[in-house]
Amino acid sequence: MTLSGKITWVTGAGTGIGSAGALKLAAAGAHVILSGRRVEPLEDISQKIASAGGSAEILPLDVTDADAVKKAADKIEAAHGKLDILVNSAGLNIPDRSWERVTPDGFDSVISANLNGSFYCCQAVLPLMRKQADGLIINVSSVAGVRPSILTGPAYTAAKHGVVAFSESLNMEEGDHGIRATALCPGEVNTPILDKRPVPPSPEDREKMLQEEDLGETILFLANLPKRVSVGTLVISPSHNRGYVKMKT
Repeated sequence: MTLSGKITWVTGAGTGIGSAGALKLAAAGAHVILSGRRVEPLEDISQKIASAGGSAEILPLDVTDADAVKKAADKIEAAHGKLDILVNSAGLNIPDRSWERVTPDGFDSVISANLNGSFYCCQAVLPLMRKQADGLIINVSSVAGVRPSILTGPAYTAAKHGVVAFSESLNMEEGDHGIRATALCPGEVNTPILDKRPVPPSPEDREKMLQEEDLGETILFLANLPKRVSVGTLVISPSHNRGYVKMKT
């Protein structure tokens, strides 16, 4: 299927799952709006999309700033008149994440980026999606959002559970307006966020994990589903799933 003519907005588009999703959506014909805090990685993804014959633009953004998010959504509406797909992939975790080590500031930073930022983006695009009676929102959560994990820490686990919950509430309230939301919950993915773990995984372990392109394909799959289909929560994990083993690192 083709996404030709579709306008998509991807946050956290400079690296990891966000960049993989942006590349796949653009390859399928969508125009992709790339957002993130750092311009350089966004420029790199934009150039890759252009070199492959795709269409993209850069819209720098810190999703933890509610006013900036609203202004970004307004810019998209003014420029394109519609928004078909939002992919909320911006997020972070911190090394000092356990109950023993996490600080209030650290906890707040994780909640702000992973939960509040996704909420701000959803809230900002809903008026336009209601107006067009159509829209798909893909909120990148985590398997930690459906199964608490000692590995991810209390802040990340709480944030990702929140993303799953408000994604379902979107379907409850906005389904009649033609709006669908999916909480995409991957297990371990080989992305740069792994470097923030207290003990980063080895190259051998990373090779066994889900890869960025696997999540890009999953985002593309969701984007290609008919409007009548709503996938509330999608859990995807590596076949070699270390999440089934209790881990303390």
